[in-house]
Amino acid sequence: MENTVLKSQTPKIYKSKKLNSADFGNFNHSDYQIFLQLISKIGGVDKEGKYLQPEKLQREHILTAKEYANAFNTDLSFGYKQIKKSCKKLMKTSVFVEKIEDNEVWEINVCSTAKYNQSEGKITIQFTDMIMPYLAQVKEKFLLYNIKEISNFDSIYTTRLYELLQEYKKTGWMEKSIKNLRKLFAVKNKFKLYADFKRRTFGHGCKEINRNYPDMELCFEEKKEGRKVVAIKFIFKAVKEKGNGSKLQIVPQRS
Repeated sequence: MENTVLKSQTPKIYKSKKLNSADFGNFNHSDYQIFLQLISKIGGVDKEGKYLQPEKLQREHILTAKEYANAFNTDLSFGYKQIKKSCKKLMKTSVFVEKIEDNEVWEINVCSTAKYNQSEGKITIQFTDMIMPYLAQVKEKFLLYNIKEISNFDSIYTTRLYELLQEYKKTGWMEKSIKNLRKLFAVKNKFKLYADFKRRTFGHGCKEINRNYPDMELCFEEKKEGRKVVAIKFIFKAVKEKGNGSKLQIVPQRS
């Protein structure tokens, strides 16, 4: 008997907290959007409402240029060009996941196959066995958000910052070292000067998130050792999940 898989009407991204803290290599913003949109196709529950475990999740998924253009409010002609480019990028890209408990860093390939169909304007990708456990739906160790929440961002650094904040949405603050932020934003050798790094990554990200979500009141504090900035503390209004977690209510922080 075939298993019935129920899908959410609003595409959602489920991702392991370990994967959320990974180095995403050389993805540009559009590549990363497409990667996330493909992830949003994985989720589902069985007829009893239970999250599907890795062995039951489909590894192969299709994304059309039209779907991409609609999700991220872009021109259809750009959508065609981008899914073709990203198809190649997905095959070449690995993510680097820290296994702190084993003192190891794992390099994990994203896809085992990636096909581009020019006449139909679509890509078909198959996620690797190694990455699938990080995309399963174990809510306690995973984060969840709707893909439409990131649809208006114009920078990969804004998207990454927003994702990182999701892990701390109940506390209302997150602190990361500059070294860790450079890894999380995968800037490699770019923005060597702190002022450039700040302006191009989390500085821009905070402005853009506040423009889209003013109720978050996101700001940050610089932590220094002497005159050198060594860490950033992000502060925002915490949220309280309601129901299935798809709706959020702003809860002001008490002083």
